[in-house]
Amino acid sequence: MKAKDGLELIQEYVRASLGDRLGEFRIPPPVFVSMQAEVTAFDPAAAALTVRFPVLEKDLNPYHAMQGGMIAAAIDNTLGPLSMLVAPPNVTRTLEVTYSKPITLDLGTFLVTARLVSREKRFLNFTAEVHTENEQKLARAKAVHWIVQENK
Repeated sequence: MKAKDGLELIQEYVRASLGDRLGEFRIPPPVFVSMQAEVTAFDPAAAALTVRFPVLEKDLNPYHAMQGGMIAAAIDNTLGPLSMLVAPPNVTRTLEVTYSKPITLDLGTFLVTARLVSREKRFLNFTAEVHTENEQKLARAKAVHWIVQENK
């Protein structure tokens, strides 16, 4: 699926999920756009979403690697859209990131694949993997989201 098709598919799912409330949200959010995020895959049956991010010079730390907070932002920019696709409006409660390898300019891009692992009442449990186009693991994350209000 092309990135544009992926974003359009997500927007359709979000429209269907939020209905009349769609106008309350900015889809895609400005941070998703400013990070130049690109949806590459969405699997509704597996509750999984993959987003590609470019490695940008402005996001590098003094060691010429992507700053850890920007990697966490990329993870959050994948978990957030997925969470909107699989549940009513919700927010991130916790995000735990484990970094494995530096993300450097020579990679060009990297991918974040997020998956819904479970839902327990108003809590959503997610995992995410940050990897290269060749599936080399760069980081992983666990997140818990909290459903703000069930749809009525």
